[in-house]
Amino acid sequence: MNFTRWSARLPGTQRRAAARTEHPVPPDRLGDGSVPAARAERPTGEAPAVPALDELPVREVLDRVPALVALVHGPDHRLAYVNDAYVAAFGARPIGAPARDALPELDELGLLPLLDQVLRSGKLRTIKSRKAPGGRSYSFTCTPVTDGACGGRAVLVFATDVTDHAEAAERLRASERRQRETAVTLQRSLLPQELEQPDDLRIAATYQPGGTEAAVGGDWYDVITLGGGRTALVIGDVMGRGVRAAAVMGQLRTAVRAYARLDLPPHEVLQLLDGLATEIDANQIATCVYAVHDPNEGRLVYASAGHLPILVRDENGAVQRADEPTGPPLGTGGWIHSSGSIALGPGSTAVLYTDGLVERRNEDLDEGIAALEAALAGATGTPQVICDRLVRSAGVTADHDDDVAVLVLQHPARTGPDGDLFRNAALELLGGVEAAPRARAFASGVLTSWRFPPDLHDLGVLAASELVANSLQHGTPPMRLRLRRTDRRLIIEVTDGDDHLPRRRRAEPGDESGRGIAIVATIASAWGSRRTPGGGKAVWCEFVLPGVK
Repeated sequence: MNFTRWSARLPGTQRRAAARTEHPVPPDRLGDGSVPAARAERPTGEAPAVPALDELPVREVLDRVPALVALVHGPDHRLAYVNDAYVAAFGARPIGAPARDALPELDELGLLPLLDQVLRSGKLRTIKSRKAPGGRSYSFTCTPVTDGACGGRAVLVFATDVTDHAEAAERLRASERRQRETAVTLQRSLLPQELEQPDDLRIAATYQPGGTEAAVGGDWYDVITLGGGRTALVIGDVMGRGVRAAAVMGQLRTAVRAYARLDLPPHEVLQLLDGLATEIDANQIATCVYAVHDPNEGRLVYASAGHLPILVRDENGAVQRADEPTGPPLGTGGWIHSSGSIALGPGSTAVLYTDGLVERRNEDLDEGIAALEAALAGATGTPQVICDRLVRSAGVTADHDDDVAVLVLQHPARTGPDGDLFRNAALELLGGVEAAPRARAFASGVLTSWRFPPDLHDLGVLAASELVANSLQHGTPPMRLRLRRTDRRLIIEVTDGDDHLPRRRRAEPGDESGRGIAIVATIASAWGSRRTPGGGKAVWCEFVLPGVK
């Protein structure tokens, strides 16, 4: 085939050729051949004139181009030309054969359908960074070429070697993957590996990092048993992404567990966390909800630092959104947090979550929370089943663009034999010194009715007697003795109106008092004290039931 007949007339070349036809150069402007006279009449010693672009042989130019060039024509893309660079990359190719046979590398790269598109549309098509046989990567541009004889049914294939760029991009992607894997590993290692399961609640949680294109965030949650039947629940979200956010999250979670052991009200815990967050990084802020469940009260007492509201579904399926109070995120400083409460009776389910579950681009946040309320209203089953259902209903997939953490807790409504394992009994301590023997008699009768073995019965009566005696000596009215049993433990608690917390101390041989708390600490599995809302304190101890590990 005569290559000059094709002349590689691209659209821009055609326009330039037409312009030369319509406006020919006057004869007096020409010198010898087609070189302008001004170039021919150059001073002695001047460099030779550069030939005009149209005078350069097209084939010689393409042969010297370092990029890969091939020309195919017709519906079966018969090969008309390949340049030297193409031959060097893939070897000699038979001219006149269909591309499927002559250019198998294009077939392997999936370019033959692209050649069909170029022929049909008459428009340029480009694909970027395809790895060819041999391991090199190329970007291909397929351009329609005009030919008078074939009616424009030819395609010029131009391939640029981008191996270095492709390898650099792959190294960058590999580095980003390693960094993300490090952050995800750190994040997961800092989250609870196994949730604590309190006696009175059933709890499940899930955490899903953002998709591979999103850096891991600082979402976290935790469950902390406080003793005396009470449970703390916390969920938070550190602003920002990557290893730094995960590290800050880990420090906050560790601090929450330490502050929770002080058995402080939720708003005081957030107050301490706020100061710590400022010390960790003044530029790093986080949202958080800290809540405490007391089975004796049937309520969830909480405080929020800029976090999304808790949702509670009652036993009838009605969903309630926790009201204010809430404060600014942790790390802002200068804010006095306050606590609120929401009912969590038997048969209720509460959900704590991060913004990745409800926040979507171009959508109002309240719409996402309303959709979550609707999903929770129809959600039944175990906490884990509800967790999974809420995540699915929110459309969270593996390539989600944000981290998601969800914590679901249920307060089961127990009836029948299961209900017999969960009992409460309380006595108001009125009067003076006669309150102590009345408390011992009450504790003995209750523990006998609950059919505890004799040794546990005697220990329980002794502990109740010592706690009541301590309250009568050091506390103020009103006073109350409360006994509670679960399927795992016996809990004894005494409350009074004085907020001075007792401490265990060593009594001297001659002391007539000071041994009560020491005795309780010795015979009980655990003991503790806390201040109660509105003033006063509660002192408690618990015994693990026989056969419970």
